[in-house]
Amino acid sequence: MSDERPAEGLVQRAFTGLPNIALSILCFAIAAGHIYVAFDPIISELQRNAYHFAGFAFLAAVLHPVLAGKTRSKGLLAFDFCFGLLIAASAIYLPYAEQAVYDRGVKFVTLDWIAASLCVIGAIELTRRLTGWVIPVLIILALTYIGFWGKYIGGVFSFPGLSWESIAFRSIYGDDAMFGTIARISSTYVFLFIIFGAFLLRSGAGDFVINIARAVAGRLVGGPGIVAVIASGLTGTISGSAVANTASTGVITIPLMKKAGFPPKFAGGVEAASSTGGQLMPPIMGAGAFVMASFTQIPYETIVAVAALPALLYFLSVTFFVRIEARRLGLKPMESDGETLGSAFKKGGASFVIPIGGLIGMLVVGFTPAYAAVFGILAVVASSWLTQNRMGPREIAEAMIMGTKGMIMTAVLLCAVGLVVNVIATAGIGNTFSLMIAKWAGGNLLIAIVLIAIASLVLGMGLPVTAAYIVLATLSAPALAGMISDRFVIEALAAGTLGDAGNAILMFGIPDPSVLAGPLTSAEAGAIIKTLPLEVAAPLRDLVVPQEVAMAALLSAHMIIFWLSQDSNVTPPVALAAFTAAAIAKAPAMATGFASWKLAKGLYIVPLMIAYTPFLSGDWGVMVTIFAFGVVGIYAIAGALQGCMEQPVGLPIRALLMVAGAACIWPAPLAVQLGGAVVVIALLVWNRRGMAAVA
Repeated sequence: MSDERPAEGLVQRAFTGLPNIALSILCFAIAAGHIYVAFDPIISELQRNAYHFAGFAFLAAVLHPVLAGKTRSKGLLAFDFCFGLLIAASAIYLPYAEQAVYDRGVKFVTLDWIAASLCVIGAIELTRRLTGWVIPVLIILALTYIGFWGKYIGGVFSFPGLSWESIAFRSIYGDDAMFGTIARISSTYVFLFIIFGAFLLRSGAGDFVINIARAVAGRLVGGPGIVAVIASGLTGTISGSAVANTASTGVITIPLMKKAGFPPKFAGGVEAASSTGGQLMPPIMGAGAFVMASFTQIPYETIVAVAALPALLYFLSVTFFVRIEARRLGLKPMESDGETLGSAFKKGGASFVIPIGGLIGMLVVGFTPAYAAVFGILAVVASSWLTQNRMGPREIAEAMIMGTKGMIMTAVLLCAVGLVVNVIATAGIGNTFSLMIAKWAGGNLLIAIVLIAIASLVLGMGLPVTAAYIVLATLSAPALAGMISDRFVIEALAAGTLGDAGNAILMFGIPDPSVLAGPLTSAEAGAIIKTLPLEVAAPLRDLVVPQEVAMAALLSAHMIIFWLSQDSNVTPPVALAAFTAAAIAKAPAMATGFASWKLAKGLYIVPLMIAYTPFLSGDWGVMVTIFAFGVVGIYAIAGALQGCMEQPVGLPIRALLMVAGAACIWPAPLAVQLGGAVVVIALLVWNRRGMAAVA
């Protein structure tokens, strides 16, 4: 037994000999069991979710010691083994006890109390080991809020309290509890895609990604940085973790960038910013797309389809910064290393292109994500025989074990977060918090987004991005979706198309109905709608806003929150991905964090575009138009921030670039957007001609 530090930065035990074999067999069995149940659901959903938690709780307890610095202690290993076994046994027992609990009138016997307590305590302790203190403290505060101290709070957050038996029952058997909706997402879609990613990595797809990126971009100006962007985007399709993505691709791309002449902090920032985009890249998007589909009831395939253009825009924004910085520093293209598209595909292209293409095709034609993931796994194995990395029984077993070990933190985290979400649903905190956001923002969508961005950064200091998204979406998505929907209501009021029923509802919310007597401008209509109380605004939206527009607003709200939840990877003082990249680049951690924050400006610009334009409407003509203007606008903003296009520019040109870029991405009249684009393109042509004249 020895110490081991995996990519996520956790210290864990590493076993050898028979213990390692036994642990590997268990990991393989857990993966195989999940794949089998995906095809043949021989157990109930509650049983599947409970078994899911049981297996991963045991692995977490054994692999991650109660005291991080005591990985070699045999006494602590014995304690952790027994602790994990008790949690697993309790989780397995509770589904079988459900009917008896109902038969007794929702009453617990002693064994029920012991099992439920062990599961909750286990979730708290294991999340402490895996993610730190924030989630455990949130769970404790949430459970004690509805059980004890909530009744002592005045105002809207006062809660009369539940009996501890009711709390225990709801925490285990509730729809939003430990073994509820979020655990279902973890035990199906997320784990199957994690296994799929492990198979891709084991088949050599990771090497193919690096090779194809080198072949495409290696000889361009700023090529090594562009290689990092491409490689991290494609690797993010596999891993879904910014930190793991940084650790895996950064060891190759960061030295390449430094060799090409990029400063170490910039090289680390490029890798961190690019890797953060991995969770935004369809078709996997970490666990976010699956959680989003569950929250919104919008099909997963719809979410990943409309998420593609915003994700591509983000990666282009990082690419623009890389190329502009290369031009500013006067860097030259690197010499070819002999890699071509043909050689890259010959080495390992089939094991990446065929499974990913098949996966996307199955999602498009209507297969569930779970079925698509399982067939994707089979496609990886089959297509690997067309490459130099053929997968036999040994490689398949290694991929299954790798996938299970890579899922431990996510599985325990998602089940544990269910305890917090259950309290939010039980106490109605989500609706109350949404009302508060709407009140604080005064109906202003931009202020609401800024408030959510600040909250996401604070939560991101202690929560992984998926957990931060779940908590923030539960609390603030309804308010944000309502504000986005109000654009349609404002337009209808200004155009006089609310109808008699709409006007009748509106009368209840305005003190002076005479303001509706004459025609209204959009600004006047907006001022009226923003002041409406929720009891008037909500039914007015339901009446006036078409269903497809309301669903697009809901999806936009969740996507904005999901994007903003990524900022803790690249934003100081946390910047987990940036700090990982800094260690590889041998650069100052905080300086690398600020570099990654600057490079990741798309993380803030694109959510604003989603909020103020129909970027996720599903109308591909409109979406592509917004994307095209976004490309031009973000290039201009990057040039303004860096003070360079193809060659350096002065302050007046930088200011003009900033204004023209903003005109392209803001929901202004088409003539204004076209004017902004023309200015940017004219400045680029002028800038290139000046460079040619100097040359």
